[in-house]
Amino acid sequence: MTEANSTALVRAIGRWSMVALVVNSIIGSGIFGLPSQLAGLVGQYSPLAVLLAGAVIGVIMCCFAEVASYFTEAGGPYLYARAAFGRLMGIEMGWMLWLSQLSAPAANANLFVIYLAEFWPCANDPLPRFLILAILVGILAIINYRGVRSGTQVSNFFTIAKLLPIGIVIIAGAVYMFTGHRVAGAAGTPGGAGAWLKTILLLVFAYGGFESALTPMSEATNPQRDAAFGLLAALVICTLVYTLIQWVSVAVLSNAGNTQRPLADVARLALGEKGAVLVTIGALISFYGYLSAKIVGVPRVTYALAERGDFPKIFAAVHSRYRTPYFSILVFALLTWLLALLGSFAWNLTLSAVARLVYYGVGCAALPVLRRQRPRLALFHLPGGQLLSGAGVVLCGVLLT
Repeated sequence: MTEANSTALVRAIGRWSMVALVVNSIIGSGIFGLPSQLAGLVGQYSPLAVLLAGAVIGVIMCCFAEVASYFTEAGGPYLYARAAFGRLMGIEMGWMLWLSQLSAPAANANLFVIYLAEFWPCANDPLPRFLILAILVGILAIINYRGVRSGTQVSNFFTIAKLLPIGIVIIAGAVYMFTGHRVAGAAGTPGGAGAWLKTILLLVFAYGGFESALTPMSEATNPQRDAAFGLLAALVICTLVYTLIQWVSVAVLSNAGNTQRPLADVARLALGEKGAVLVTIGALISFYGYLSAKIVGVPRVTYALAERGDFPKIFAAVHSRYRTPYFSILVFALLTWLLALLGSFAWNLTLSAVARLVYYGVGCAALPVLRRQRPRLALFHLPGGQLLSGAGVVLCGVLLT
């Protein structure tokens, strides 16, 4: 084994792998329960809310697209904050990013076991749950320990695998609706301003997570070009998927605001009981795929911190054969397993949501600072960047209050 400064990481993450990594980092557990929450809050207008939230997160992602194009190193939001606002701010954002990105994968691992219990009820018993979580996290840790290329390929596979059942539900639901089964106005009526604000906050969390895909830029083949492309392409894909799922849910279900598993209910109506089973399998794939994306990205946060002397040096250690930040990967895997084993989903969700809004705001604020510090170095220049940067900071502040 050697340290980071004497063994280089491998640049193996290409343009479309970056797109897949961002999509996989965004679409996790939320898509399977969120449609009912949104329908309960704003009724038939919920697909419009999804588009509106896409525009809100789009402002933030566009700012990050330019900011990311200034850098070729690992670190993501930690690196941006450190470069723009100094070491102390960078360390604060690095810790916040790492802790929040530990909690979200742990929450998805918890949900994997809960959904697996649909097929094997014993999965929720203490010993099976202990072993299942260890196997889930352990397999991904080994794959990523042995190379970023293999880790990225697994993430690519799960991105496609999770989109396939979701796409089937969308198509089946649309066919069901257009063959005379549309339920007009059945999802409830839109709420007031408070309901809309809560809806947007829920959706910003659902659209979040893209930042972890920006952390392994030391292993991207062309990070300054591909980060912006990956973010913007993934934004379009995720907005389309979320909007279509929401539209089908409120159009097909008479109780869209009251069901706990809206996608399963849509699939059951359109495809029968086999459709509900398909959604459960799709959920398992989605949860594990999300975890696979996080184990590619998040260990690079502690690697980047340690590389700059802001974290214990051992976290910057790079494997002499596999050229991966092996110690950071193993620590992330261990902590994710422990959080999934011991933590609650609600606690994990709250920590992740609040932390995200803070470093999103800091990332947006970094844009004008980096323009002054590093003129003409960005490969992607955001039109109206100064205005959008301010808008992003304000939006994050409003959603935090």
